[in-house]
Amino acid sequence: MDVQKAYVLSNDITIPSVGFGTWQIPDGKTAYDATLMAFKHGYRHIDTAAAYGNEPSVGRAIRDAKIPRSEIFVTSKLHAQKKGYQITLDEFQETLDRLGTDYLDLYLIHAPKPWGESGDGSEYHARNIESWKAMIELYHQGKIRAIGVSNFLPMHLDPLIEATSFIPHVNQIYLCPGAPQNDSVAYARAHNILIEAYSPFATGRLFQVELIHELARRIHRSPAQIAMRWSLQKGHLPLPKSVNELRIKENIDVFDFELSESDMAILDILDVPPKVRNA
Repeated sequence: MDVQKAYVLSNDITIPSVGFGTWQIPDGKTAYDATLMAFKHGYRHIDTAAAYGNEPSVGRAIRDAKIPRSEIFVTSKLHAQKKGYQITLDEFQETLDRLGTDYLDLYLIHAPKPWGESGDGSEYHARNIESWKAMIELYHQGKIRAIGVSNFLPMHLDPLIEATSFIPHVNQIYLCPGAPQNDSVAYARAHNILIEAYSPFATGRLFQVELIHELARRIHRSPAQIAMRWSLQKGHLPLPKSVNELRIKENIDVFDFELSESDMAILDILDVPPKVRNA
């Protein structure tokens, strides 16, 4: 099965099909060096967020890479604790300032409710709609090339779409072998929303599963490459994270092999230890 090196969003914007994730990479030399290493090994899609605290170093690496800005796809996210129309406009400008760029390729509402709060997030529908309206305005102004959400379930997406008639281009969710998120994927496909898969290795917990090591040995690939290929063959956009140059290179070297239907089915139902929190 051939997989794509780039997808086309519903607004005809092209997005590289593998992104470099920066969650949990600290600001400073670590984030700067890791981002430069990602560029060195062919990544042209960088994913960060206000909540990650590393936008300044990621932005510096983007500038120092000496790659034309038009060839780099940059994503950031509105902090989950920041919701509302004017707040979103202000937060977006602060993200641009920290990154040192004058536009984003993709901007996401990071979560339907603030981190750490109980409940299903429905009490934040109205404030999410206001943030979404601000992002639509920025999109129409050309300051963002595509807009979307992260960690949203169908119940959180419906109010945004009903209030604005504007369907997100992307939903970035926790998704990996053993956690295929079938309901969210079905909703996304019905609405032509691209699914981005953060934590494609279940923040390392995937590597505790012997079955994926057995599969990797059988086809002479690493467990990480197996997980990446699984995601791509599903039509998703994985966002691997590493600060190790060998692994950074390995995680994008996934376009020259194929998983069989039976291997894919096994990976769908892997028994992976549960995740701790969202990214």
